[in-house]
Amino acid sequence: MALVLLPFAAAAEEPAATPSAAGEPLRIAALGDSLTQGYGLPAEEGFVPQLQAWLDHRGANVELINAGVSGDTTRGGLSRLDWTLGDGAGALMVALGGNDLLRGIDPAASRENLDEILRRSTQRDIPVLLIGMKASGNFGRDYKAAFDGIYPALAEKYGVLYEPEFLGALTARSDGPAALGQYLQEDNLHPNAEGVALIVEAIGPRVLDLARAARAGS
Repeated sequence: MALVLLPFAAAAEEPAATPSAAGEPLRIAALGDSLTQGYGLPAEEGFVPQLQAWLDHRGANVELINAGVSGDTTRGGLSRLDWTLGDGAGALMVALGGNDLLRGIDPAASRENLDEILRRSTQRDIPVLLIGMKASGNFGRDYKAAFDGIYPALAEKYGVLYEPEFLGALTARSDGPAALGQYLQEDNLHPNAEGVALIVEAIGPRVLDLARAARAGS
């Protein structure tokens, strides 16, 4: 399968790129699960490589670190945080929670793990972009409300950048399961290359904001 990237918008419509800092690129760690890791796709078609290409096209002088582990939960991400930040990261993207949903983990536990990730990161003056997840109704309305509320509440608590939903670019374009399926792999869980491209177009501007925040604080 060839790499699928959506055509870039005209220059006048593109988000302004982060001015390139002299010297070494800013390293941004992407802490996540299989959605970040690029499950089921050739390496160059995964989320991090496509986002890297998007940033490179805009002269952002950013190097992304793929810290996505397939199957990881918020607890697993927390256990890897210090190692991830110790790899020279100047900023952090957090995209965890999908596997908590699949396993029906208590939203209070997920919130506690994400809270600790943000607490440790901000305590070290590491700018963070928190990317949310949205629960289905499989576990009931109370579960969904509790889970969905985690991300905006923590983003406000710690004053970090926030993107409401990792898969938001796909769900916003679909008119139902059949339409959404064109952007998913056969497992109906993970985006295909075209779906990843849409996600990158939606999240990319927030990553530029993250890079600006990191450079402003350095």
